[in-house]
Amino acid sequence: MAFDKVETQVDFPAQERAVLEYWQRTQAFERLWERQREYNLPRWSFLDGPITANNPMGVHHAWGRTYKDVYQRYFAMTGHQLRYQNGFDCQGLWVEVEVEKELKLKSKQDIENLVPGDRFASIDRFVSLCKQRVDRFARIQTEQSIRLGMWMDWDRTDADWARPPDQRHSYFTMSEENNYTIWSFLKKCHQRGLVYKAYDAMPWCPRCAVGISQMEMHEGYQLVAHRAVFVRFPLRGRSNENLLVWTTTPWTLSSNVGAAVNPNLTYLKLKHGDQFYYLAKGALTANRLEEDFKRGNWVDGVPKLKPLAQHLKEKGGYEIVGELKGAEMIGWTYDGPWDELPAQSAEFGYPAQIARVVEQQGWAKKVSSKSAHRVIAWEAVGETEGTGIVHIAPGCGKEDFELGKHEGLPPIAPLDEEGTFLEGFGPLTGRSAVDPTTTDLILENLKAKGLLVAFEKYPHNYPHCWRCKTELLFRLVDEWYINMSWRDEIVRVCHDITWIPEDGLKRELDWLKNMGDWMISKKRYWGLALPIWVDEQTGDFEVIGSRKELEERAVEGWSDFAGHTPHRPWIDRIKIRNPKTGNLMSRIPDVGNPWLDAGIVPFSTMKYNSDPKYWEQWFPADFITESFPGQFRNWFYALLAMGAMMTWPKPRAPFKTLFGYALVRDQHGEEMHKSLGNAIPFDGAADTGYVIKGKDGKEQKCPPMSADLMRWLYCRSNPTNNINFGPGPAEELRNKFTMKLWNTYAFFCNYARLDGFKTTTPLVPVSQRPDIDRWILSDLQLLIQTARKEFERYNVMAFCLKAEEFVDDKLSNWYVRRNRRRFWKSEQGQDKLAAYQTLYTVLDTLTKLFAPIIPFVTETMHQNLAGGRGEGEKGEAESVHHAPFPEADPTLIDADLSADMEALLRLVSLGSAARNAVKIKVRQPLAELKVQPADERDRSAVERFADQIVDELNLKRVTLHNPNKGPLARPLVKLNMKSAGPKLGARLKEVQAALATADMQTLAAKLKQGAPIELQASDGTVVLDAADLQVAWQAPEGWVAIEDKGTILLLDSRVTEDLKLEGLAREVVRCVQNLRKDADLQLEDRIVLHLHSAAAPLASAIERHREYLAAETLTASWSSSPLGNGAATLDIKIEGHPLHVELRRV
Repeated sequence: MAFDKVETQVDFPAQERAVLEYWQRTQAFERLWERQREYNLPRWSFLDGPITANNPMGVHHAWGRTYKDVYQRYFAMTGHQLRYQNGFDCQGLWVEVEVEKELKLKSKQDIENLVPGDRFASIDRFVSLCKQRVDRFARIQTEQSIRLGMWMDWDRTDADWARPPDQRHSYFTMSEENNYTIWSFLKKCHQRGLVYKAYDAMPWCPRCAVGISQMEMHEGYQLVAHRAVFVRFPLRGRSNENLLVWTTTPWTLSSNVGAAVNPNLTYLKLKHGDQFYYLAKGALTANRLEEDFKRGNWVDGVPKLKPLAQHLKEKGGYEIVGELKGAEMIGWTYDGPWDELPAQSAEFGYPAQIARVVEQQGWAKKVSSKSAHRVIAWEAVGETEGTGIVHIAPGCGKEDFELGKHEGLPPIAPLDEEGTFLEGFGPLTGRSAVDPTTTDLILENLKAKGLLVAFEKYPHNYPHCWRCKTELLFRLVDEWYINMSWRDEIVRVCHDITWIPEDGLKRELDWLKNMGDWMISKKRYWGLALPIWVDEQTGDFEVIGSRKELEERAVEGWSDFAGHTPHRPWIDRIKIRNPKTGNLMSRIPDVGNPWLDAGIVPFSTMKYNSDPKYWEQWFPADFITESFPGQFRNWFYALLAMGAMMTWPKPRAPFKTLFGYALVRDQHGEEMHKSLGNAIPFDGAADTGYVIKGKDGKEQKCPPMSADLMRWLYCRSNPTNNINFGPGPAEELRNKFTMKLWNTYAFFCNYARLDGFKTTTPLVPVSQRPDIDRWILSDLQLLIQTARKEFERYNVMAFCLKAEEFVDDKLSNWYVRRNRRRFWKSEQGQDKLAAYQTLYTVLDTLTKLFAPIIPFVTETMHQNLAGGRGEGEKGEAESVHHAPFPEADPTLIDADLSADMEALLRLVSLGSAARNAVKIKVRQPLAELKVQPADERDRSAVERFADQIVDELNLKRVTLHNPNKGPLARPLVKLNMKSAGPKLGARLKEVQAALATADMQTLAAKLKQGAPIELQASDGTVVLDAADLQVAWQAPEGWVAIEDKGTILLLDSRVTEDLKLEGLAREVVRCVQNLRKDADLQLEDRIVLHLHSAAAPLASAIERHREYLAAETLTASWSSSPLGNGAATLDIKIEGHPLHVELRRV
């Protein structure tokens, strides 16, 4: 069957959609998967890190999903059986926030009043809406992933999506299996005594009204400026003496209990006005954040910080009257800035529920906070950030809380869950702590009391909610935790894993070393129902490990719960009985940390509970991949921790290889944001086109890239670096690689179609084919070896770069271009057949090598190439993705030939550089190139391929130069003024003179070795580095010299009259060929041609080279007069000479 004609102008997105239809129609994926299972192939286990089903995919999602598909396709083609299970992350705050936006809800109270007056029904409705949102976007993301080319066991039909999550093809973390398996994990933790409830001052989002775990807090730091205050705390019993305190969170002063000093630091006593202040000696003149200011790590509009001394000078000056050690200050008492508040007078702390816990657990004595104000020791206090005295509010900061417990300070927790001051805080009650007007009130209050010494705008990296971007506060709240004292078990399994890149292991170990206990609770609605039931009378709690256990223990509410998923609010109806007391136990209202959901998937998705044999066959996963930033604290950590616990007492790693990658940025390296106009939607990049704003603010309409181009762009990028993604990089790759591959394929198919080439024709033995055929086949085998090696090492980037080099430099720019005449000639001999067979083999192999990365275009190419084999009906051949991955044929590898050709390509590149140096186009013939080779390889290349060098560089001859007759050219070493000028200064002319008298050959040799150059000047030796010098090569007049790796080329750049005319003839050929193309002539069409020029040089060139012109342009006959109507015409100037061209198909 003949090859189809291939157009060189192609709509790749449309072509990809046609391939999708072909895959669907032929059930290509289903047939492949069935074949894998039928033949019980060896398993390769991939575990999908679930994508959050909350919004459409962006191009940043497509990077990781490309890797996932690429490696699955490769291992399928190398004869493995796969699971092909996609995952969706479903539960948690990320979904809740978006549903709240849709419903225009502002608070948790709004959620609980969705059904007015019915809290239970309101929560039920909200949870249901969260489930619906997950389903909606999971379906959208499924379609987008299919469009990307991902082969997975997808849910495609309405019937698929109508099933509950447990019965779908993709896994959903909201499924009952996933939730109940997490229960079993928590049960194991509880059985080892690791689950506990505790109060802690923790990061809190006032908008979401939820605590933020240590791992989540790292995700949301932003550079912002807050008003920082210098405040005096009057010392009791020391007239007019004060502690000088500084804080960036003035709202916490309401809850001050202590003041910390470093006992090892020296403190000053200084007089300011009629008051005396104590502060750290180093704090007085410290230039705070000076380096950040210099680096531009600053907030716009915020002035440079003044030293504290300058603040005091501007307010009347100061006098240092004494020094003392911080240790001497320990135990001093003072009056706080808000001691008049009722909260400061409460015993054991405030509010009442906190005070009860303090009293029960013995954190502090029966004293009020204001009576407890004293100076305490803390060696972590620094000397230069503020004043060296830190105000301590145990209810408003994690370190403050821990220090307060150690010192027996009663804590004050001033805020409710929305960040608003509670009753008991006077004028602050009812005000939001993050509202700037609250800070205004606080500053006015301090000023009125005479306590405010100074204030400033202070820039710092401050934590924000990772989801809604609201500034976090610290609140003293009770949460549930897993004690991570068993972290050494996790550390051990980390060493059983291959980390790519290798520093991933260190980053994970650093996290494990420094992390705190795992906060697993969230005071929200949509998420894992933590299986913790509490006896409110005694404080006893039980952790339930399964649905079966819950049913057996339930004494109330099971009938209400039956038929519902284990989510709020229905799970909350169930009561169990305390086996110790007989009291009823209720489930805590908290939901789980969402990283529990994704961390359990090596068990919940592999039938751990229902089919242990199946689980053992697929566990651990061979491979996982996700973006590195953040995941060491999140998914990777959750997988490792939960995997170690679930396989205890012999902990096992849940995966063998972890492959991490960085982040997607815009084409200028900036973060993508919708608000900046530089975000690129996946659908736009794949199909519809998109609009972005340039740095000048102007909108730029961009055409779609196609999925294949995106995929190759991702795979060729270094995964350890952020990828710059946009129309610029896409167009560069399209020109450099995609179109080179496509045009080579089109060249082959179109000529093979014209010539009736059949792949079934007996092969010309490779040994009888020309060097260039044997070379491209040899290098093809080397590329196959590279592919297998790098795919197995999960280093697809290395393969992509080698593949680009092969397609661009070797196949397109050399093999096809050097062999065009073998395809063009009319006779059907063995040489032409060898050319077709060689190029067919290369293209057929490349479709399989590239298939995992660019599955669409390789499928299109394969279908046509397979059609040429007569394989099946046209367009219905077996998918390329069913083919085995190529294996290298060692008998085709000719190392010497490959090395000689490598040298040839380098020499030609150098010759082209020499032409460029004198600005002579390749179409202009030149007389001679002389080569002085540095080694036998370059000599062999010249001897073996002299004809190709002549032809490629458009020369009359190439000759080898014997170095015994002296060098072809001599080096001239000169100063690089950009580097050396500033370094040498006044010595510049003297050094130039010394350089001019030096032995240039010796200098050039030293520079090649990277050695420094020493020259003598009047004031001593001057040492110059390679960057300070430049090497040029001196050639005879009319010649140009160039050197590389010791090989010197000397090009005769003189153009004689004969050479000039030949060059003009070549320019005429170019013009005629362009006109043929514009006239839509086919490759085989012959023409009648009319050429006319009134310029004597051009007319002479046409007359002298008429046969050459006819052969190159397929001219069957010449016309001395114009061709008239119907002819294609062109008027153009060649080097200033007018030319009129007319042609018509014969």
